[in-house]
Amino acid sequence: MGNILVCDDERSICEMLDIALRRDGHKVETVNSGDVAKRKLDGALYDVVITDIKMPRTDGIEVLRHAHQVSPDSAVILITAVDDYEAAVEAVKAGGATDYIRKSPGLVDEIKLAINRALEKMALSRQNFAFKRDANTRNSLDNIVGVSAAMEKLKQTIRTVASTQSTVLIYGESGTGKELVARAVHVCSPRAAEPFVSINCGAFPETLLESELFGYVKGAFTGANQNKRGLFEVADQGTIFLDEISEMSLTMQVKLLRVLQERSVRPVGGTSEIPIDVRVIAATNRDLDKLVAENSFREDLYYRLNVIPVSAPPLRERREDIPLLVNHFLKKYAPAAGKSIIRVDCSSLEALSAYEWPGNVRQLENTIERAVALETGEELHVEIPVERAKARAAAAGVGMHGTIATGSVLPDGMDMEKYVADIEVSLLKSALAQSNGVQTRAADLLKISYRSFRHLMKKYEL
Repeated sequence: MGNILVCDDERSICEMLDIALRRDGHKVETVNSGDVAKRKLDGALYDVVITDIKMPRTDGIEVLRHAHQVSPDSAVILITAVDDYEAAVEAVKAGGATDYIRKSPGLVDEIKLAINRALEKMALSRQNFAFKRDANTRNSLDNIVGVSAAMEKLKQTIRTVASTQSTVLIYGESGTGKELVARAVHVCSPRAAEPFVSINCGAFPETLLESELFGYVKGAFTGANQNKRGLFEVADQGTIFLDEISEMSLTMQVKLLRVLQERSVRPVGGTSEIPIDVRVIAATNRDLDKLVAENSFREDLYYRLNVIPVSAPPLRERREDIPLLVNHFLKKYAPAAGKSIIRVDCSSLEALSAYEWPGNVRQLENTIERAVALETGEELHVEIPVERAKARAAAAGVGMHGTIATGSVLPDGMDMEKYVADIEVSLLKSALAQSNGVQTRAADLLKISYRSFRHLMKKYEL
């Protein structure tokens, strides 16, 4: 069903369309002048705008132009009288109007058909946007590699929860494949043919995250030159994945809670609600129970999200899957790099299977990709990450357990502030490298808050 604006200076036309379209389940607003229609378009998002051409002061062509400027995603249907016919045809040919309909006894039926065509076209456009946004990502249960007991249990859980409409909260350390689990839930669900949209809540400041999720209307903030749909609308009928949900501010948590309760969103700067039908899957690598106890995560939102908890096991708890994953990544990256690597060195595979993998599957994938890029023979030799960690620690003056190595003051003295600053910079860079540039994960590795991490990044201009 759509959000529809009807503009006609004949009140009887507005009333007739209001009754008929509401009966079909649409949300309808009616206005009797072009000026009011333009103001409405500035303050809300409409799927379809239906406007008469000939009106006093501001005509339908001006309404069409304004809609095209501030809300280019909105479909515009022109209602024409006999003497407006040529203007309507020209408007459609110019690409501004979606359709035109002559006023006749069959007006209501023709408008209903035109609305259905416009909504179907918009739905396809949104699906294409969502699919293109995630075109290069893996989205099948078959791509969850592993035969360990932990992974078989996870796959069975995915199959079970996928058939429900309930909200899912995925727990797991960074790099365990939480987004892959979310995609598998979507693909196995009745919503599989609809969009899957993902967003990392820790990657956006509060104000930008709100506009990304809920959309905005023209003039809502500096630079908002036209209306924009949010990701909740893009994911309508499908699934939205909220990664790093623990990084969401308390203010945004309140707004998300309202969306989950009301099943509608209000664009930033908007005045009307837009109903949505979206399954929400969230993920976190932090202990939400602890965050709730510390009053940094809302308890009511926690219960809304934690309807079905799912745990993604760390790689160290399923070591028997490491050879399978190594082979999987080898087959992925060797052809892409133009390499004819046919096997993995036995000693390298033993060392890979024994390693703890603090960065989990993501770290293993990066390690294999790097090894493939550097390999010149047919057998893959892999540098074990722990050796690189030791080298970095030695260079930074840091122990393998994250403690600053004991130093001694030189006879001539030393600049302690510079010494400490150098160590902090080295730790920041090392944490960023290990977390693949994800700042929230880097902060967790250093056991500091994200705010403190950002402060240090700004302090050292990193």
